[in-house]
Order: sequence, then C-alpha cells, then structure tokens
Amino acid sequence: MRYLLLIATNPEATGDLTEEQQRQMFAEYDEFTQKIRASGELVYGEPLEGVATATTVRVRDGKRTSTDGPFAETKEVLAGYYLVDVPDLDRALELAAMIPDAKHGGVEVRPILEMPEMPTS
Repeated sequence: MRYLLLIATNPEATGDLTEEQQRQMFAEYDEFTQKIRASGELVYGEPLEGVATATTVRVRDGKRTSTDGPFAETKEVLAGYYLVDVPDLDRALELAAMIPDAKHGGVEVRPILEMPEMPTS
C-alpha cells in the first residue's frame, strides 16, 4: 500500500540549529533515505523550497486569484515528503517516526487513494 509521509517542520525551531546540527540533520535524512531506498520501500521523495516561495491559487466565481505564501498561517510548514510503498499502516508509521523532522515538527501519514484505471478510447 502506498502512503505519503508529509514532513511538517517549524522553521523557527530548525532555523536556530548550528551549522554542525544542520549537517547532522542532513546526514540523518541521507541515512534514512538510503535505508528505505535499499529496502525497496521508497517510491519517491523531495524536499520543498521554503514557504516564502509559495503561491496559493483560489478560484471564486470562475475568477482565479493568487497570493504569495502558504494557504494557512501555522507555525509548522510542509517541508517535503516521501512516497513509500509498504505492507501496512504500521510500517508507514514506523518509517514516519524515523524521519529526522519528526523530532522537531511532525510527519503526517496519508494513504494514497487508489483510483480505478480509466479506460482509454
């Protein structure tokens, strides 16, 4: 079953990390990524640029508007994700707990909705 592990972090908390602490966190991410790649559980994953680069799009009454920044004001922001293919939710939760940002922020685990294949013409 496929799950999306959405990494939420608090930029204020991680912004105060020393260079050495940042290097350590990146090393932990690399180790985790290599581990789930080697186990065959990693489908895909990427970090995201900071919220200052975000644009939110809304359509109201057929008119599109866009605003700078994230959709909601929160202390934690979406920092990246892993798409994993694991046997069950328990394994997805186990992997989520291994993600370094689980120590400072949180990791939301969401199952991928399996859609039936659409017939081609």
